[in-house]
Amino acid sequence: MNIVLGITGSIAAYKAADLASQLVKLGHEVHPVMTRSATEFITPLTLQTLTRNPVLVSLEDEKQSWKPGHIDLADRADLFLVAPATANVLGEFANGLAPDPLTSIYLALPRTTPVLIAPAMNGKMWLHPATQRNLARLREDGCQFVDPAEGDLACGYQGIGRLAPVEEILARVAAIFSGKA
Repeated sequence: MNIVLGITGSIAAYKAADLASQLVKLGHEVHPVMTRSATEFITPLTLQTLTRNPVLVSLEDEKQSWKPGHIDLADRADLFLVAPATANVLGEFANGLAPDPLTSIYLALPRTTPVLIAPAMNGKMWLHPATQRNLARLREDGCQFVDPAEGDLACGYQGIGRLAPVEEILARVAAIFSGKA
């Protein structure tokens, strides 16, 4: 299956390498798309090496083809998976904003393409009413979530906000492809 794997600017972005590697080992074609802020935590080269596919970071990266890369990826995606997803990208998705390839792909997806989002952020940000409104809107739009886990957070706090374990995300992907999610 073709999976567009979105990675956003969270410290948990380093876990996207393991996720991408596991998805490839399971036989999926993985197309990484990173926000610019994600590149501060993990390099595009790492994901390109693990997936054997080019990594889309900016709309300027799309100059190789006559067809915009974000439209092509949206058309070919069997699953749109974002892990980790920041509060910022949740707000952009919920409000139809498309300042980069990741959000542009989200808006260009056929409505039948499943969307699975695994948020990661500070617990206060996760529980903020604005984030909760955005989550509710995205759920209404048909998005599925792997909710964040509890534990030690990079900011020094304890609580909810950690990216769900890679195994849990993989199980949800398998459930979606088997029709059980």
